[in-house]
Parts: sequence; C-alpha cells; structure tokens
Amino acid sequence: MKVEFEVIQPDEGSSFRLLHQKVQAECYNWEYHYHPEYEIVCVPTGHGTRHVGNHFCNYENGDLVFIGPNLPHAGFGLNAHTLHEEVVVQIKQDVLTNSLLSLPEMAAISSMLDKARFGLAFAGNTKEVVTKRLLQLSELAPFDRFLEVAGILHLMAHSTEYELLNPETVLPANLNKNNARLQNIFTYVEQHFNEEIDIQKVAALANLSLPSFCTYFKKVMKITFTDFLNHYRIQRSCILLQQDKTIAETCFECGFNNVTYFNKVFKKVLNTTPSEFKKAKADGLKYA
Repeated sequence: MKVEFEVIQPDEGSSFRLLHQKVQAECYNWEYHYHPEYEIVCVPTGHGTRHVGNHFCNYENGDLVFIGPNLPHAGFGLNAHTLHEEVVVQIKQDVLTNSLLSLPEMAAISSMLDKARFGLAFAGNTKEVVTKRLLQLSELAPFDRFLEVAGILHLMAHSTEYELLNPETVLPANLNKNNARLQNIFTYVEQHFNEEIDIQKVAALANLSLPSFCTYFKKVMKITFTDFLNHYRIQRSCILLQQDKTIAETCFECGFNNVTYFNKVFKKVLNTTPSEFKKAKADGLKYA
C-alpha cells in the first residue's frame, strides 16, 4: 500500500488551503496519501468509500470528516458515481498551535485537534450545518474566510455527533524518519497482497532480521505486520464485493486461501460478515 507524501501550500493571501472541486468520479484521484496539515473533508451529497487510516467503509448522503496530521487517507471519490463534489480545508499545524490554541476560547478546539489524529466523522445536525457553511467559503474574502473556518472548528469541537474512525493513531509523528523503509514495505504489500506473502522477504526488504522487523513494524505502525496485511486485504476485498464478485472469488483474489478464515478476518476488521456487507451495499446501507 503505497502512501504518498503530499506537499500542500496555503492559498495566496491565506493561512490555509481551500479546495472546492467537482470531478467526474472516474477521473477522481483517490490515492492513499498523508500530509502534516489538519484537513476537513466534506462531501455534500452522494455516496462513495471513506478510507482513513485503517478505517474503511461506505458513506451515504455525503460525508464530513476531520483528519489529523500525518494520518493516511484516500480521496473520498472512490466508488462514487457520475459527478463527485467535495470541499477540502487544509490547515498547517503551526497556524493553530503557535497562536490560537494558547487562547482560553480555543480550549474545545484544542481538545478536538488532539482527537483528530484518530480521524473524526461527523453526523446529524453538525454535518448538515457545517456542510452548508463550507459550501459558502469560496465566496468569502480571505479575512472573513479565516473567521468562518475558526467558527466551523468551534462548532465541530462542541459537537457530540461524531465517531472516532481508528481505535489508535495509525502512524506516528516520526513517519518521515521511517518513510523510505515503510514505502518499500507498503509497495511490496500493494503488489503482492493477492499472493502468499513470506514475511522473511518483507523483513529482508527492510534490511532487518525477522525478530527485529516484527519489533520495528509493531513499534512504528502500532499494529503487527500480519494484522496490517489482513486489514489491507480486507480493504481491497470491499472493493471487489462492491463489484459483484462472489465471496469465494473475493477471498482468493485478495490473498486468502480459506473462505472460513476470510470470513473470520472480515468480521474482526469490519464487525460484519462479507455476505452482510454485500447485502448492506445492495440495500443502500453502510458499515463503519
């Protein structure tokens, strides 16, 4: 799973970057990537697939997510149909941490920023109100836009209508230090996930002995390599199941050699079975 580092520059005359784009779904770039900026992603309407850290699910009727620094995620246009619209606000850490967070009025926002490392998905009235305000951002002058973003963060910070998308931080702050080694591992998994993977080969890619590799990977990724591989295979299996592949076909195409074990891992990762997942997709439901 190749995780690209994205370089982000604020808009001219602004302390953050604002994107409001409408793209045909088949042309949408949904590569897995990360960056040190905080990011609000708002999909006003429609459905698609949300992939944030190790969290992978379908969303319906739009989406609103707040993502912390260096938390890998993919574009939300995957599995969307026809036109995909989204508003994205990307804010550098120092814009908030060097000044605003020292103010007592920012206490709630400071708490939310700490939770953002897990990824936050908002729902209900919060999602509805924030979506309307985000859609109007591009019409504002830079100063008014800054105040409006602060107001949006304030609203989100006081909301209880959210869920944490990952039980723990997916990647640590020192990702850049380990980037080259991790990229080799991710790329190998991406290219060979549908095969039987020899962990000895993966350890050799990292120039580590097997025991050292297992210790290193668990320390850096906060998850064992086997669990990481299973998570990635299940993520890929969701895409195939949505393409009307049978459960058996999906199982073997994603590197599992036993349908029973595939069902067990799928249930553990997504808290539902492959058959329930397929039925929910057909019925227009979602699983988180």
